[in-house]
Amino acid sequence: MKRQMTPKERMAIDRVKMPEQDPQRRIGNFEEVNQGLNEEQAIREAQRCLLCKNRPCVAGCPVRVRIPEFIAALAEGDLPEAARILLADNTLPAVCGRVCPQESQCEKVCVRGNKGAPVAIGYLERFVADWALAHPEKLHKESQPTPTGKKVAIVGSGPAGLTMAGELARKGHGVTLFEALHDTGGVLRYGIPEFRLPKRIVDIEVKRLKDLGVNIECNVVVGKTLTLDELREEFDAVFIGNGAGLPIMLNIDGENLKGVYSANEYLTRVNLMAAWRNDVPTPIIHGKHVAVIGGGNTAMDAVRTSRRLGAEQSIIVYRRTEAEMPARIEEIHHAKEEGIEFILLAAPVKILGDENGWVKGLLCQRMELGEPDASGRRRPVPIEGETFTLDVDVVVNAIGTRANPLLTATAPDLKLNKWGNIETDEHGATNLPGVFAGGDIVRGGATVILAMGDGKSSAQAIDAYLSQKN
Repeated sequence: MKRQMTPKERMAIDRVKMPEQDPQRRIGNFEEVNQGLNEEQAIREAQRCLLCKNRPCVAGCPVRVRIPEFIAALAEGDLPEAARILLADNTLPAVCGRVCPQESQCEKVCVRGNKGAPVAIGYLERFVADWALAHPEKLHKESQPTPTGKKVAIVGSGPAGLTMAGELARKGHGVTLFEALHDTGGVLRYGIPEFRLPKRIVDIEVKRLKDLGVNIECNVVVGKTLTLDELREEFDAVFIGNGAGLPIMLNIDGENLKGVYSANEYLTRVNLMAAWRNDVPTPIIHGKHVAVIGGGNTAMDAVRTSRRLGAEQSIIVYRRTEAEMPARIEEIHHAKEEGIEFILLAAPVKILGDENGWVKGLLCQRMELGEPDASGRRRPVPIEGETFTLDVDVVVNAIGTRANPLLTATAPDLKLNKWGNIETDEHGATNLPGVFAGGDIVRGGATVILAMGDGKSSAQAIDAYLSQKN
């Protein structure tokens, strides 16, 4: 029998460093920045886990992955068992291992982090998920569920919808997923760049759902092609997970100039429509001096994308300080390595244009931090008389998104809040019988993993609802 490591031996192991592409090389390509751990590195990192009894990491995970169990199997070198546990709990583990903000969730509450660095749970999740993708023949075969005869419609193939589809298909329900765009994945495909989340990963995760029997119909705009009422007539339950993809506008002069993008349009042209490839005719302006307004992950994605599209100067303009930035620490770190400039405590006042209607500059207001606002962060306050101009030829607005009313406008009985988001109870149920919702259409702009958490919890609620339905 293999001797178990003592807590002291586990504590003596330093946290692994993620292998990365060299910054000077990666700004010239769209290949993945983080290269992933090898098996020796992953097993060694897994051995750092203290296997504590109270398991705070599980409570810190929105989809409640049995983290200690899959890590313990990995530490023993039992990769098929580690994969079985992970795949049973998480429909999209290879995605989560790349884009989930573990540092503010499971790793934040890791006991190992009380003295030193927490276990690199995200790195290990990615390793096990990638191993499973590469070795399907070694995985435990899932038993086919008994069909229930119940049918569920899912609107949107983003993280909430994909998670919901996997959970319900495993329970034997007939699942049809409706996607408005021509390909699946939602924000995973159109919003997150290739260098953070390769689209082959999304394709493989989606194929796994199809193998479970999930039916996917693209180019179906619920609210235009079909209405919610029509779905309710045909299906036993409906889940709305169509996200919040309507950009929040800056509402400043010059916003309609040529060379101004919302982050949604900018990233969609590059990610979904492959504008970064020379052999694809998707039009996009390759600015030499690009300003991206905002401080979240979307802003980091946009500004780092502009660098890869050939910008000589890529700038983040953010009205607070770095300490208040909602972007992941890793994303900020990578951006700095790639030569991104950060102009902080500054807010856009006006976008300047030339005589032909093209962007030529961005007028900004200097800010200082005042008292905390509703978000809990100190509110930015203008410093009177202090403005400056940036010479830029492209401006990308990445200050956030809100609910697109396309679907909800055709469902007048569906209860919304003052921001246009769908109101639900704690189980994702709306005010309409049999209609559930989750993800950004309920929360507003949030993270992939929170949307997945909504999909998983709402799947349990829908399964309970269907079991009571004749």
